[in-house]
Amino acid sequence: MANDLHVALIGYGLAGSVFHAPLLAATPGLHLHTVVSRQADKVAATYPQARVLADPAQAFADPAIDLVVVATPNDSHAPLALAALAAGKHVVVDKPFALNVAQAQAVRDAAARTGRVLGVFHNRRWDADFLALRALLDDGALGEVAELHSHFDRFRPQVPDRWRDREGPGSGLWYDLGPHLVDQVLQLFGPPLAVAADLARQRSGASATDYFHVQLRYPRLRAVLHAGALVPGHGLRFAVHGTGGSWIKHGLDPQEDALRAGAVPGAAGWGRDPRPGTLLRAGDDGSVQEAPSPAPAGDYLAFYAGMRDAILRGAPPPVTADEALQVMRVIEAGLLSDAQRREIPFP
Repeated sequence: MANDLHVALIGYGLAGSVFHAPLLAATPGLHLHTVVSRQADKVAATYPQARVLADPAQAFADPAIDLVVVATPNDSHAPLALAALAAGKHVVVDKPFALNVAQAQAVRDAAARTGRVLGVFHNRRWDADFLALRALLDDGALGEVAELHSHFDRFRPQVPDRWRDREGPGSGLWYDLGPHLVDQVLQLFGPPLAVAADLARQRSGASATDYFHVQLRYPRLRAVLHAGALVPGHGLRFAVHGTGGSWIKHGLDPQEDALRAGAVPGAAGWGRDPRPGTLLRAGDDGSVQEAPSPAPAGDYLAFYAGMRDAILRGAPPPVTADEALQVMRVIEAGLLSDAQRREIPFP
């Protein structure tokens, strides 16, 4: 532990307590040294060895801290990341990277200027289903993809009283789930030609976006990203169709539920999806036959192992600032498209 990177986690809400803290604690070479939170009792109950502070500035000023993880409400991501970088710390920012492209560029430029490692927590690159889809595309099993439908639906008819569901900067589903779905498509297919978005508030009493239907247009491919809060039959995760076949996936990656239940990341069976996708191969005669589908295990630990290696060994960060900035460009284009009710050409 003496040679471990000392980590300060800023924020101990859903993102901090369910995702970041357990993954940090389970990653060799990282030590959860400090948690900045007003919930000292809650932190101490699970991580008694961690120091608890009330003010992020105290953590930034501590020379013992190597890495700062920003897991706070979205509107504070960029200011806290900039402050941590100015103090000479390496930084992880939870998604979304920032509220807009200008903020994201400022954080990226600050990391380059200070020579610090900056990563953005797009953890769903390591979902079991996404890894399976990537393997299928790398293998050419689907031929040239013409349609990708990526869903992250839920049935939550009551509006929770939390910042994510209140009107305000960075709230709503497009900021919450949109970055995950956008990042996955950009990883597979690169930047689109244009973005067309429909954002809505569908639930009674909703003050923040709780529905989005967004199309990323490519020369041939149409990638449709969809999320809603009024979907009782919310089983579909992916439907991908190409000249060589289709891949259909129901159910979400199991890692979030496992983390919520207190399971230890990396334990036996970690990340194994109980509902692997269905691969349908198309024959030259127009026939369609089911074939074995890849079923890799999800691995959120890979993100923090990658951050450790980037800091200690000079490896590329697992999610680079430029990649996260490109996600923010799509998020911003989606907001503009919805506001102007038109397709926005992508730079």
